[in-house]
Amino acid sequence: MTSAALYGCAGHRLTEDERAFFAKARPWGFILFRRNIDTPEQLRALTEDLRACVGDPDAPILIDQEGGRVQRMGPPHWPKYPPGDAYLKAANDPMRARELARRGARLMAHDLRDVGITVDLLPVLDVPVPGAHDIVGDRAYGRDPQTVALLGRAAAEGLLAGGVLPCLKHMPGHGRAFADS
Repeated sequence: MTSAALYGCAGHRLTEDERAFFAKARPWGFILFRRNIDTPEQLRALTEDLRACVGDPDAPILIDQEGGRVQRMGPPHWPKYPPGDAYLKAANDPMRARELARRGARLMAHDLRDVGITVDLLPVLDVPVPGAHDIVGDRAYGRDPQTVALLGRAAAEGLLAGGVLPCLKHMPGHGRAFADS
């Protein structure tokens, strides 16, 4: 029976202890961090190995791949994607920015699917509030709820078009936070 849990691993490859633990615990899925990523070939092998441990070829594998300062997969093997606020800054028009956000997420989805990752912890739907901690900062798609919703939805659509499930964050919101959680 699968448990309602997500687990991560320590490095680029599974240890025998991790394999045994995952086989027994049978988590619903896995989450990857920068410490787990080296090359596309290595990452693809790791995602295949994680799924094999639980005997589920469709076990979800998640990553935090937003672009900007929150990007687990990056150069030299993957492009450096812009942060959320870059789309509106580049277009200076919400509808054009919407298309840029959708395309950016679609390209990210291609990179993720190529290595076996099926869920991205994106879009960031926080609305920054003056005087709050800058943890959200340039990760936000805008400074008002309407723009954040418009561009966040576009990013979700781009991920879905590329075969990757979006996971909205942060609940209940980082925008008003006075410290990073």
